[in-house]
Amino acid sequence: MCVFFLGVVPCCAKVRLPQIFQSGMVLQRNTEIPVWGYADPGETITVRLNKKTGTTTADASGHWRLSLPAMKAGGPYVLEVSSSTGSETGKKNSRLSTLDSRLLTLDSRLEDIWVGDVWLCSGQSNMETTLERVSPQYPDELNDSNRLVRLFHVPYQTDMHQPSADLRPASWQPLNRQNAWRFSAIGYFLGKQLQREKGVAQGIIESAWGGTPIEAWISADSIRKHYPVMHRQTQFYQDDAYVETQQRAASLANRQWRELVDGGDPGMEQYTLLDYDDSSWKDVSQYDLMPDRREWIGSLWLRQHINISGENAGKAAQLLLGTLYDCDITHINGVQVGTTGYQYPPRRYQVPEGLLREGDNVIAVRFINKSGVPYFVKEKPYRLVFSDGDVLPLGEQWKLHTGLEMPRCPGGEIRLQDQPSALFNGMIAPLAPFALAGVLWYQGESNADEMSRAEQYAPLLRQLLSNWREAFERPQMPFVIIQLANFMEPSSEPQHTGWSVVREAQRTVASEDEHAALTVTIDLGETVDIHPLRKKEVAERAALALEQLVWNPKVTLSPEVISVQKEGRTVVCTLSQPLLRDGALYEFEVAGSDGCYVNAEAEGCGSRILVKSSVESPVSVRYAWKNNPLRANVYGKNGLPMSPFQIDLSR
Repeated sequence: MCVFFLGVVPCCAKVRLPQIFQSGMVLQRNTEIPVWGYADPGETITVRLNKKTGTTTADASGHWRLSLPAMKAGGPYVLEVSSSTGSETGKKNSRLSTLDSRLLTLDSRLEDIWVGDVWLCSGQSNMETTLERVSPQYPDELNDSNRLVRLFHVPYQTDMHQPSADLRPASWQPLNRQNAWRFSAIGYFLGKQLQREKGVAQGIIESAWGGTPIEAWISADSIRKHYPVMHRQTQFYQDDAYVETQQRAASLANRQWRELVDGGDPGMEQYTLLDYDDSSWKDVSQYDLMPDRREWIGSLWLRQHINISGENAGKAAQLLLGTLYDCDITHINGVQVGTTGYQYPPRRYQVPEGLLREGDNVIAVRFINKSGVPYFVKEKPYRLVFSDGDVLPLGEQWKLHTGLEMPRCPGGEIRLQDQPSALFNGMIAPLAPFALAGVLWYQGESNADEMSRAEQYAPLLRQLLSNWREAFERPQMPFVIIQLANFMEPSSEPQHTGWSVVREAQRTVASEDEHAALTVTIDLGETVDIHPLRKKEVAERAALALEQLVWNPKVTLSPEVISVQKEGRTVVCTLSQPLLRDGALYEFEVAGSDGCYVNAEAEGCGSRILVKSSVESPVSVRYAWKNNPLRANVYGKNGLPMSPFQIDLSR
């Protein structure tokens, strides 16, 4: 018999499963479970899980797919995939003939499989922001582990031609500090909360890419049909020879630019050293490095002397250097302690034991900028934290000296991840039709910078919801749309910006789609950081939205305006729930027939808001219609903030 089987195995090609199917995964409960893969054409495939069996036959191109029956939550289970080439090949039932069973080959055995809920977390950098990035905000949350929460990180992948057949290598991992450290913070907090509340396994799939626009996540068919200019843009980047040539040229230019700036910088050998005499350097504030606000391209050096007590001398420490624009290479006493290649990540550099000496020490920061004005970001931490908890704040004053001024780097790298459909093809299509409970979508910053692009956001978002529901074969798949947070310098005067337009698009699309909900974060942002740290609160609000969409429609979310009416110069807004507290409300504006908005006074009472202004006949009212409406203070009785909005009173 053994000889017989050994003779049979080579006749059966190894059945291949997509990357999303691996040991340790979570499958969706209470719905049919699609399973698919590749084999030899005509080969019979059998899949078994928890006493359930499905059988199918690979088509002429080797593709096969079947669905296992819906199952209740549970586990751990074993999923087995077998192939056979017997005379009964082609039958699509679970009963195999005697010959088939003798020819059966076990191709895959996946273990530690759970049935529970699976969530797809997608978007750009705020969805991608890691647990490590937000860790100072939640020091008590970092060492949790939960084997019933599984994390799956989709690697970066683009495809300009067609939907990719599969993902790059990836794996399902149980939730613990090591696995979650570089995982989406929102996904981490969401998985922990839902597992605690629902008591079943939670699978969190993160498929996100920072800085990418919404059109990159939409299918090529939709782009071709509804956005012909974008479609032509896509065709332009389908020329592989052109893309390769441009990318090679950009790489060569970047390398030569860096060689020039490093080779010609007079400070490379001496400006980092403790005994270097910097007394002739210019004294500057870290928040005013270039008093004339002049763009500086090239390298720039900053030094700050710090005095270390005998008690702290020799101790290991962490240097918190806030965030900077743009690239930095940082030394202490001539030893490099850290480097960061772009502006957003917080600088948290480890200082090894023995480097800091008693008395005078020097921190030397080398800025490298290819554009813009170099600066330190305000409201960020700048200090040394010693291993025993002692803290030494850094001063705001630095010594400054130019390194080497450079011309702009010629050319520019092609960012395929920004092109229409590139990420739908590369990072969404290979997942489909994996069974999901729902989607969290947090994106929009990259479409808010230009008004013309912001005004396209609503129809693009509708297309995305439609595309993904079609791809995952769930016409009513729940979507939680996370609205853009407050960001940038606040203004006391009315503004009309792309950020407000994108927020309104997110609000209106969610309100018109009965299977979508809006998570409002207008109070969770930061003036100085496009990546605010309060991701646990975002996850909590998103979980509440999922509760309403999936389990309990009676759950109330953020208050909404359900009606408006004019009473002379007063606009009366009636809300869907009572206010958290009555009294003065802020960030309201009213416009007359000229379309010019003016600040208005507002007062809340119960579930009504009275908005009064100098406009004799208001035609429009809006709330929190700014990049950063810091004074916005409308909260529902349940403690959630009201979304920014703009309402035409003539409707």
